[in-house]
Amino acid sequence: MKKDLYDKIVTHIVENQEKFYRLAFSYVKNKDDALDVVQNSVCKALDHYESLRNEEAVKTWFYRILVNESVHFLNRRKREVLSGEDYDEQIPYYEKRYEAEDDLEAQIDRLEEDVQKIIRLRFYEELSLKEISQVMELNLNTVKAKLYRGLKLLKQIVQEVE
Repeated sequence: MKKDLYDKIVTHIVENQEKFYRLAFSYVKNKDDALDVVQNSVCKALDHYESLRNEEAVKTWFYRILVNESVHFLNRRKREVLSGEDYDEQIPYYEKRYEAEDDLEAQIDRLEEDVQKIIRLRFYEELSLKEISQVMELNLNTVKAKLYRGLKLLKQIVQEVE
């Protein structure tokens, strides 16, 4: 039975690897870092697959691992002190199918962390609100409220810029 669950997780990861990369990239804004985040998430998922209680929740379970790993990576990077010679200007990498508008992306980054996660999961990964509530372990109504409040704020910011 555990072997079936392991195989199901591996299949899910292989089938959705591009989605996972896009989500990680939306957080870390760097090709190599996004690949590292996805790799770390896959390793964590495969190391701890026994902790998954509901086999039907593989999708939301892995998204939660990926989002947490992305945030953890960003927090680790904030703590690192870059010296002048170690710092290389990073040029953003965008896939053909993933063209982020710099202005909108920058405005999303200015929102509260929870709101950023919800917007990315909803519009980049096209998860339902129920799935987002499971990934973030929040009440469905809380997710709705944060999403709509964040969208309203984004709309105001974009209108001010124009």
